[in-house]
Amino acid sequence: MQVILLERVAKLGQMGEVVDVKPGYARNFLLPQKKALTASKANIASFEAQKVQLEARNLETKNEAAALAEKLDGQQFIVIRSASDAGSLYGSVTPRDAAEVAETGGFTLDRKQISLIAPIKALGLHSMHVRLHAEVSATIELNVARSEEEAQLQASGKSIQELAAEAEAEAEFEIAELFDDIGAAASDDDDSGLVSTPEDASEDEA
Repeated sequence: MQVILLERVAKLGQMGEVVDVKPGYARNFLLPQKKALTASKANIASFEAQKVQLEARNLETKNEAAALAEKLDGQQFIVIRSASDAGSLYGSVTPRDAAEVAETGGFTLDRKQISLIAPIKALGLHSMHVRLHAEVSATIELNVARSEEEAQLQASGKSIQELAAEAEAEAEFEIAELFDDIGAAASDDDDSGLVSTPEDASEDEA
């Protein structure tokens, strides 16, 4: 099926190009998203008549997207989730979750604009790709943690494994201190319960 592109489409072509695509791709994506028109003579003529206006509108939306990308790129958003001690999530984090936390941070994004770089199934810092325009994109980072405190530690560069190791070491230190205190108390009891010897008694009589 041939269509005429109304904007640049990645891996397909530039605005104004007539390209061959699968009918399903055209019907389900390009046409409803107003990214293309069927390449009939009437539509090609209509495009040529509106080309200047379309190019101007595309430039305007591109500039708006570039301004947003400058503010959005590199932003980190916290997502609180339940997870095992090993850091595995009970579930996963989706583009919808990313759109929701971005909105709380003052950015209005559609989940369809956000794509996973890799599945998010564990605690930690994860990147997501945001397409703001056919020619403009940004990358955001999700800080997936079990609490705000844990998120802050992860943001400082500590992994969940390092945090778990520190917690274990702290617990071992506290146990060791407890045993030291018990040992010291037992030693004090031994000192206070010394049995007097005959020599001690004779010294007392003297």
